[in-house]
Formats: sequence, C-alpha cells, structure tokens
Amino acid sequence: MPCWIGAVILPLSGLLLSLPARADVKARSCGEVRQAYGAKGFSLADIPYQEIAGEHLRICPQEYTCCTTEMEDKLSQQSKLEFENLVEETSHFVRTTFVSRHKKFDEFFRELLENAEKSLNDMFVRTYGMLYMQNSEVFQDLFTELKRYYTGGNVNLEEMLNDFWARLLERMFQLINPQYHFSEDYLECVSKYTDQLKPFGDVPRKLKIQVTRAFIAARTFVQGLTVGREVANRVSKVSPTPGCIRALMKMLYCPYCRGLPTVRPCNNYCLNVMKGCLANQADLDTEWNLFIDAMLLVAERLEGPFNIESVMDPIDVKISEAIMNMQENSMQVSAKVFQGCGQPKPAPALRSARSAPENFNTRFRPYNPEERPTTAAGTSLDRLRIVWRTMQHSVTDIKEKLKLSKKVWSTLPYTICKDESVTAGTSNDEECWNGHSKARYLPEIMNDGLTNQINNPEVDVDITRPDTFIRQQIMALRVMTNKLKNAYNGNDVNFQDTSDESSGSGSGSGCMDDVCPTEFEFVTTEAPAVDPDRREVDSSAAQLGHSLLSGSLVCIVLALQRLCR
Repeated sequence: MPCWIGAVILPLSGLLLSLPARADVKARSCGEVRQAYGAKGFSLADIPYQEIAGEHLRICPQEYTCCTTEMEDKLSQQSKLEFENLVEETSHFVRTTFVSRHKKFDEFFRELLENAEKSLNDMFVRTYGMLYMQNSEVFQDLFTELKRYYTGGNVNLEEMLNDFWARLLERMFQLINPQYHFSEDYLECVSKYTDQLKPFGDVPRKLKIQVTRAFIAARTFVQGLTVGREVANRVSKVSPTPGCIRALMKMLYCPYCRGLPTVRPCNNYCLNVMKGCLANQADLDTEWNLFIDAMLLVAERLEGPFNIESVMDPIDVKISEAIMNMQENSMQVSAKVFQGCGQPKPAPALRSARSAPENFNTRFRPYNPEERPTTAAGTSLDRLRIVWRTMQHSVTDIKEKLKLSKKVWSTLPYTICKDESVTAGTSNDEECWNGHSKARYLPEIMNDGLTNQINNPEVDVDITRPDTFIRQQIMALRVMTNKLKNAYNGNDVNFQDTSDESSGSGSGSGCMDDVCPTEFEFVTTEAPAVDPDRREVDSSAAQLGHSLLSGSLVCIVLALQRLCR
C-alpha cells in the first residue's frame, strides 16, 4: 500500500507542478487588446478573449498571443496604410512650400501680364488710334512669343528678338522714306542690313543683357518651383516593399499580439525600420540639396541684378535714346540701304508730296520718365511696380522656406520617429517594444541610403535593385539644377549653343553684339489686345515685357506718328 500511495502521489505532484503555469496563461486576458483593436475600427469577432497558442503567426513571435491569423493580416495592412500616411504627413511641409509658393509667384506674373496687355493696349488704341493699330501685330507677335517662352515653349529668345527688331526697322524705314515705294523683297534686304546699320546705337546691346537675363531667371525659377513640387508630391507617395511591410507590422502591431497594445516601439528600433523602408528616398537627398542650392542662387538673382524692376526703370530713357539715335542717323541709314539694296522706286504722287527733308528735320526730344505721355500710362507703370515689389517679398519668403527643406529626405526617418504617437521616445529606452519584448533595443542604427542597409537587422533590403521611380526623380532634379545654374549665369540652357554662335560669330542670319540686343529692348515693350483665353498664359516673361513696354512703346509710337506727318 505505501508503494501504491507513493505511485499515485508522484503523478499528482507532477500535475500540481504544472498547474501554476497553465493557470497563469488562462489568467492573461485580451481585454486591453480588444479595446485597442476595436478603436481601430475592426470587428471584435476576430479577437479572442484570452491568449491562444501562436503557432499560426507568420510575422509576430509565435508565443501565446491575442492575435488570430485574420488579425495579423488586418493589422499588417493597417501598418502599411499608417506608414504611407506618416510619410505623406511628414513631407507635408515641403510639398505645401512648393505648391503654395509656385501658385503665388505665378499669380504675380499673371497679374503683371494681364495689366500689361489690357492697360497698354487700351491706352494706345485710345491715344494713337489707327497708327498703332496698323502696326500693332509687330508687338502682338512679340508679346505672344514672350508668353510662350515663359510657359516653356520652344522659343529661342535671341532669334525671336532679332526677328522683331528687323520687322520694326522695316516699318520705321518706310515711315522715314515716304517718298519711295518698297517691295517685300526690298524690305527683306533692308532687314539684312540691321547688323551693319546699327540704327539704334549701343542701347540694344545693354538692354539685351538686362532683359534676357531677367527673362531667363524668371522662367527658370518658376520651372524650378514646378519641378520641386512634382518631385515632392511623387516621392511622398511611397509603395513599401513586402520586407518593409513585415517590418512595419512587427514594429507597430506585434505589441498588440503580445498583449501590450500601449507599449510603443523603441526610438532606435523605429529608426532602423524607417531607414530600411525609406532607403531609396534618402538617396534622393544629395541631388535635392544641390537643387535647393541652385534655386536659392537664382532667387538671389531675381532680388538683385536680374530683377525686372532694375530693367524696367531705365527703359523709358533708353528706348527714347535709341529712337532718337535712329532719327538722327536716318539719312545715313537710308543712304547705306540704297547703296546695298539699290535705289527704290518713287512712290505715287500723293505719297511723294511729303518730302524727305520734312521728315528728316523732325526732332524728338529725349523722353523724361517723369513726364509720362498720359495719366493712364503712369498709373499702369506705378501699379506694375507695386505688384513687382510684392513679388520681391514673395521671393524672399520662398528663399526662407527653401532653406528649411534641405536634407528633408534623409531626415525623414528621424522626423517620423520623433512623433510621440509612433515611438516611446528617446528618454524611455527601457520600457519600449524592441521587436520581441518590452526591453531596450540593442542593435546599432544604420546609416542613410540604400547601400548602407545591407546589414539592416529589421528590414530585408535588396541593395542591388535601386528604386527606378526614385532614380527618375533624381534625374529630373539633376536636369533642373543644370538649368538653374545656367540661369544664374544668364544663359538659357535650351539655346545656349545657338546664342553663343549668333552672338560670337555673327555668321549667317545671326547678329552682332551691338545690334542683336536692341530686340530685347522691345521684347519688353509689347501690348496686344486682351484675349480672355490668354489669362492662362504665364506672366513672368510678360511682366518683364509689360513694365518695359509702358515707356518704350509710347516712345516708338510717338516716333512713328511724328514721322508720318
């Protein structure tokens, strides 16, 4: 009997020894997890009331758990969505910077364009009537091309201005020689002598430098804002890899499965997960920073030597000097043309009644900018100056915002992991989730970029396969940075070779430095009739043209009017 009793006692003692552990397991409720899970909007039908064996789990530790297979799948998808939202929210600042500043900057240009087009056209039609209307297409064509240039059209600014200047010379040549009849072929011959004649003196060369640089800087700056906006919008919409999604689930919601829904990830743990998931975005940072630096340089140009106001203020006097110079040299200009193109045929008796001496004796006094032709012109110009100065304040604001956006992509993991709703913070590195339990996270933090993730302990990253989409954005930034650098130096990257050839050699139909610049003077002096559809055209280039056009076109039309008498 003693032996029998002993035999019975042994199994009972073994049973009793195992009871405390089983009783402890059954005592662990999933109530807290159920509450947190339901707060996410999920059905409580998926979740058990007490922990269950975790052999079915594919991501979280396969220990006793509050997660079913359905819960793990749903929480995994939830972690992906939350990560995508985090990246988008964290990059919100840089995206809104480019979106809002581009919109504001562009609106200023549009306002300048609309004011120029409407007020100048109305004033010249009212003041000069048929004389302006008969020649207005020369200016309208120029204005159209300027708008097309600003909006990114395939326009060679220098060649377009050369063509405008040649056409204007043809018109004025006929007015100063009314006693002759000129065929189209003859007038084409006249335009070919533009380079040699230099009828407008040195003014065109000086204005060419000012106006082209201002146009190029303005257009390129707006293009830069557009590229920055598009890249930021695209990069902020991430598509996490399967390895990233697993790491996100493990970091954000495996605490739920372990019955610790209130325990947040350790800060360094979060950094490694984010560096792995955002490795390609970090590689964008180098090119992004170079792009921002180039934008800041062009912004300085817009505030300084390339700004439109510095071109606008002296235009009135300069244009007056140019027209006066042509009037004073009209006899020599005509003589050289007659020598090169042949003696023109006399005009009918009615036209020849207006003798050449009468026209040549007409003198134009230098235009005084303080004596504006009409009140309308003065008011228009003053309004343009107010708008432009407002724009300059906008450029200053943009510069400050651009500076804050540097290194935004490499610091994205740090920004996300600083969020109190994401991690336990740096001061609580003992009571945080380390991927397995509530304890300190020991692995070292990875460096930034794709190649540095080869040993990332949290995310499986294939460093041999860079993200093609991110590489496309890097290339877009590289191209734009090159344009900005050229604009900073006053060069139009799209037509740099053409400009160098025409201004340097003067070969073919190209022009010499002294003459080509004159066209730029009139680039800014054209005001076509208002067309409602034109409101959609950009105004940066036109704003330049508009402000210049106020004083210059007045002088030109006055000159034409006096010559016709």
